[in-house]
Amino acid sequence: MQALWGEAVRSVEQRVKPTQRDQWLRPIAYLGFDGSCIRLRAPNRYHKEWFEDHYLPAILSDLQGRTKTALSVTFEVAQEETSKVASYEASEKMTTCAPSAPTVWPSGLDSRYDFDSFVVGNTNRFAYAAARMVAEAPASKYSPLFIYGGVGLGKTHLLHAVGQEIHRQHPEWNITVVTCEKFVSSFISSMLNQRRQSGQTSSVTLMEEFRSRYREAPDVLLVDDIQFLSGKDSSQDEFFHTFNALHHSHKQIVLTCDKVPAELPGVEERLRSRFTWGLIAEIGHPDLETRMAILKRKAEVDNIDLPDDVALTVASRFRSNVRELEGALLHLSARASVHGCTITKEVAEESLKSIASSEPGGLTIEAIQREVASYFEVKLHDLKGPKRHQAVAYPRLIAMYLSRQLTRMSYPEIGSRFGGKDHSTVISAVRKIEKKSAEDSSLRSVLSTLTTRLRQR
Repeated sequence: MQALWGEAVRSVEQRVKPTQRDQWLRPIAYLGFDGSCIRLRAPNRYHKEWFEDHYLPAILSDLQGRTKTALSVTFEVAQEETSKVASYEASEKMTTCAPSAPTVWPSGLDSRYDFDSFVVGNTNRFAYAAARMVAEAPASKYSPLFIYGGVGLGKTHLLHAVGQEIHRQHPEWNITVVTCEKFVSSFISSMLNQRRQSGQTSSVTLMEEFRSRYREAPDVLLVDDIQFLSGKDSSQDEFFHTFNALHHSHKQIVLTCDKVPAELPGVEERLRSRFTWGLIAEIGHPDLETRMAILKRKAEVDNIDLPDDVALTVASRFRSNVRELEGALLHLSARASVHGCTITKEVAEESLKSIASSEPGGLTIEAIQREVASYFEVKLHDLKGPKRHQAVAYPRLIAMYLSRQLTRMSYPEIGSRFGGKDHSTVISAVRKIEKKSAEDSSLRSVLSTLTTRLRQR
C-alpha cells in the first residue's frame, strides 16, 4: 500500500507548483495501513487541516481508483503528541497551583491582534494557515514568513498574532517587533552618533548596540512594511547582514510587505532573493461574505447591534480593505447614537452618503498613468507612446486595464489618452490582464497595490 500511496501522491504533485508540493505534500508521512485505513503523520494540526481540505480528496480518489476499495485515513499530529508529553511531565513536577500572573507582552506587540480575532476568508486563508504554522513551530522550517498584500487587509494583524502565540509558548524568548521605518531611523541615528560614554571610562558605539539589538538579541524578529527599505542602500545593506545573522542562527523572521518580493522596486536582488527563502503568503481583498463576517465581528466587539441587511449594505459599499469597513461601521454607529435611532438599512444608506463611496471619485486616466509609471519606474511619455519593449508594454497593459476598471471612460476615450490607440487595442489589453491575473498571484498583488494607492488619492 505504501507504494500505491506514493504513486497517488506523485500524480497530484504533477498538478501543483513545486513550492506547494514542498510545503504541503511532502511533510505528510505515510505510517502504515490497517485493513482499509491509511495512517498518516502531519507536522501540526494546521498542516493536517490544509492537506485534508486541498489534497487528500484527490489523492484518495486516485488511490481508490487503483485499488477498487473504499479507503479511510487517520492522522497523527506530531506537535500534539509533543504537547501532551510536555504537559504530562509538567503535571508530574507540579506540587501547588499558583494563580497565573497577567500576561506581559513584549514591547511593541499589540495584544489586540490575535488569531482568534482574525476573520478568515477565501482570500486570506493561506496566509492565516501559514502564520499559524510558523507560530506553532517557529524557526523550524518557514523562515522568513513573508506576508504581502494591499493596505488594510490584515498583514499587521497576522504579524502580531504570530508574536503573541510564540510568546505564549515561549515566554522566555526575545520577540523583537519593529516597523521597517523605525529600523531605518534607528540605523541612521546610530550612524550619526557613532560613540557615546557608557557611564565611566569605557565607551561603546551606538552601532554596536544597534546590531546587538537586531542581530544577536532576537529569537524572533517581526518587521512590518519591509517595502520601506526601497531606495535606501545603506539600510538595505544593514538589513541584509541582520537577516543573514538571524537566519544562520536559526531564528524566526516574519516580514510584511505591500507586494511580492519580485515586484519590490529599489530593493537589491540579494535581499529580494532572501525574502523568498521561506514561505510567501498573499492576503487578497476580502470577498463579500468575509467583509460581512468582519463587520459582524467588529460590531460584536464594540457592542453594536448590526442587523444582517445593514451588514450587507455596508459590505457591498466598501470593498477595498478592512480599515474602510471598520471606519464605515464606526461612522454609522456614531451617527445613529447622535440622532437617537436604531441602525437600519435605510439609516445606513442615508448615513454612508456622506463618506467615501466604493467608487474612486474624480480619478483621471492621467493620474493612473502617473501612478503606474512611477510604480514600474518607466517614463510617462514611454507609457503613452508606441514603444513595444516588454518593460514598457506590460505596464501599459496594466494602466489601460486600471483605466477601464477605475474610471467611466469608454474604450475609445482610453485609447486616445494612450497615444491615439484604437479601442480594440484597449479591449485586448483589458482581456489579457483579466486572464493573467486569474492565474498569477504576483499580478493580483500589483493590481491590488496600485488600486489601493489610487483610491487613496
